[in-house]
Amino acid sequence: MASSRFVLFLLLSLTSFSYSHQIQETFLQCLSDILVPNTFLTPDSADFTPLLTSRAINLRFTTQSTPKPEAIFTPLNETQIQTAVICAKKLGIQVRVRSGGHDYEGLSYTSVMNSSFVVIDLSKMRGINVDTTENSVWVEAGATIGELYYRVAERSKTLGFPAGICTSLGVGGHVTGGGYGTMMRKYGLAADNVLDARIINANGDILDRKLMGEDVFWAIRGGGGGSFGIIVSWKLELVNVPETVTVFAVTKTLEQDATKILYKWQEVGSVINEDLFIKVTLAGSNVSGTTNKTVSTTYEALFLGGIDRLMQIMNVNFPELGLQKEDCIEMSWIESVMFFAGYPRNVPPSVLLEGKPSFLNYFKAKSDFVRQVIPESGLDEIWKIMNEEGSPLMIWNPYGGMMNEILESSTPFPHRKGVLFKIQYVASWMDPVMEEKHVGVLRKLYECMTQYVSNSPREAYANFRDLDLGRNDKHEFIYDIDDKRLSWGKMYFKDNFERLVAIKADFDPDYFFIHEQSIPRLSRGTS
Repeated sequence: MASSRFVLFLLLSLTSFSYSHQIQETFLQCLSDILVPNTFLTPDSADFTPLLTSRAINLRFTTQSTPKPEAIFTPLNETQIQTAVICAKKLGIQVRVRSGGHDYEGLSYTSVMNSSFVVIDLSKMRGINVDTTENSVWVEAGATIGELYYRVAERSKTLGFPAGICTSLGVGGHVTGGGYGTMMRKYGLAADNVLDARIINANGDILDRKLMGEDVFWAIRGGGGGSFGIIVSWKLELVNVPETVTVFAVTKTLEQDATKILYKWQEVGSVINEDLFIKVTLAGSNVSGTTNKTVSTTYEALFLGGIDRLMQIMNVNFPELGLQKEDCIEMSWIESVMFFAGYPRNVPPSVLLEGKPSFLNYFKAKSDFVRQVIPESGLDEIWKIMNEEGSPLMIWNPYGGMMNEILESSTPFPHRKGVLFKIQYVASWMDPVMEEKHVGVLRKLYECMTQYVSNSPREAYANFRDLDLGRNDKHEFIYDIDDKRLSWGKMYFKDNFERLVAIKADFDPDYFFIHEQSIPRLSRGTS
């Protein structure tokens, strides 16, 4: 019996190897006319694993058991992407597209719904063209947000762009999910500041805003990556920033009235002057000099102006924090980018051109949106869980300002008027055997928060992909408003989900671009 099982295992292994080899050979042959050295790698290549892991910041998806692509193709231009798409569709090969790699569930470079796939990696397409005469920039999808910030600041001291805090984010994927950052209360999301885009559809056509049509242009600005086509580049509208901005970071523990201060922040964070963004990071810690457990709350802020005006606003609206003038630092906008990214003051902004993440670890994240102030009794519940071993971080980002002015239907990103703040939960660990423990506490905290966050639906952020919310395990998933497996659609997009489903059916009728949470198939007869 044992020998029979071994023979069966051997036959299956040989069949799998043969099929993988066939995919690699046929795809390579189809690309042969456009290939240049070191742009097509298979698992046999020495550079395959380094490239695969180069932008994968979540170590959960770099293990030996993680499904790997049959090949990675790194195009150098639009024409090469066109050819790759045409070849993959003709050969029936599933593609995953990666611009940055922050993808929280690794859907841009791994797959649990298809055993065989290839990755189109855009890391070599990083062109940035800043136009200060019309305050705009064309940026290729493989560039990082940090590179974009640096190139803009290089050309102007008074222009910036409202996008993410993590500077190693790939521009291509970041904008497709919305893209929030420290200037969102003043200027909205990255997706709210898109002027044009170039996308390659499933037929290999290159389409700009005019050719793709306003429906598709609407869908790609917040409808999530990997559903409609391959974003090649974005044209973004730059925004005005003062030559001098101010930042601060102040930490309060439970012993320093953190509960009352955080309660007040919930009341003022979304209604305070729109030039001011104050995010709060909550973390379990120890009381200084002891082993006693406590919780620290760190308030990090960007103010689009000088210290004196900031102090006036804080003294009137949020004196509970006890901000002092010496807590504040005046700097340029690009220096504030470095501050929020966690770089020391003596590191020059040119480090942003390296496009590398500042850390790598194993992590799992979840998200929520809060529309009513959480009472102090609710905060006390949070503290109890955050004092447990392996507790996650919580990052609270304020909304209000411009986010209240933009209609929910203006882009697929619907979390607008009435949101006080967004919560990101992040459990991280360095030893893979600790995953179950850390994820368990994370889910416990998320469950505890149910009564305090939005409901019907419980909202979530598409760029914080979370497969706990449901997944398309098979390509045959058909849109059904009552299908709980697709509950993530309403959580990410609310009433915009139906429109995304309809646009997907029209723009990609063969459902070539798919992944575990891609926009699902429209059933026949559904209007």
